[in-house]
Amino acid sequence: MARINSRQVEAFRATMLTGSVTEAAALMKVTQPAVSRLLRDLQALLKMELFERRGTGLVPTAAAMALYTEVERSFVGLERITAAAEEIRGRRTGSLRIAALPALSNGYLPRLTGHFLKERPNLNLAFFGVISPIVVDWVLNNQCDVGFAEVPIAHSGLPSQKLPAPARVAVLPTGHRLAEKTVLEPRDFEGETFISLSAGSSSRHLVDQVFHRHDVRRVLRVETALSEIMCGLVSSGLGVAICDPFTAQEFATRGVVVRRFLPRIDFEFSAVFPAQRSPSPVALDLVETVRKSLAEFES
Repeated sequence: MARINSRQVEAFRATMLTGSVTEAAALMKVTQPAVSRLLRDLQALLKMELFERRGTGLVPTAAAMALYTEVERSFVGLERITAAAEEIRGRRTGSLRIAALPALSNGYLPRLTGHFLKERPNLNLAFFGVISPIVVDWVLNNQCDVGFAEVPIAHSGLPSQKLPAPARVAVLPTGHRLAEKTVLEPRDFEGETFISLSAGSSSRHLVDQVFHRHDVRRVLRVETALSEIMCGLVSSGLGVAICDPFTAQEFATRGVVVRRFLPRIDFEFSAVFPAQRSPSPVALDLVETVRKSLAEFES
């Protein structure tokens, strides 16, 4: 027994939508006789009359109306699949799991990612702010599509993209004597109560190295693992610090004065991706968005 084919169903639907064989042919980009033949074959296979001719037009029968309801359900499903494919191709749908070190996740990256998602209304997000070793561990175990971690990356086998490194800055309490200067140098911190990141961190090592090289003695009274806590302590008037520019920006209106610091100490970080699969296209798009936005920290 012959079976209904998709072109016959398409001809029936086009005729129902347009009310005319001529317009159905135009919609399908075929000739009018081709549509007439497809309809005739369909009616023969179904053993039912689908259209009645009235004057110069065709009027659907009750059977055609009932059949059209079923046909439309199928076509809506196909159209949804097509639309979903277009969304995926345009990187506007699906899900994105991000892990980022606290310096980025305390304001800068959530804001940037929020704008990124607004342009992709069908994209779902899971965002985690954790310290760099955990970022690397989660990406390594395929728990995230992309991670942002401070370099050096502990696992060299992970695919990564180095991002532009903005300069660390000096952070001071509002009203501090050094706030009168636009650029600060190591010697300006002689004798100052200094709030440091935890001993053993790469950031702490880089900052201490600069002050040791210039033979500057600071009062190392407080240390913390998080730059957000560091800036909070600075805002209380307890002391001064050298900080990543992202956290400093968050505190610029919260009792903290931000100043350039020389010699320059770069804040280096990379985007890392799971090794077991190719990077997600939407994750690559986000990384490119981050790359472009970093220019503002150099202005």
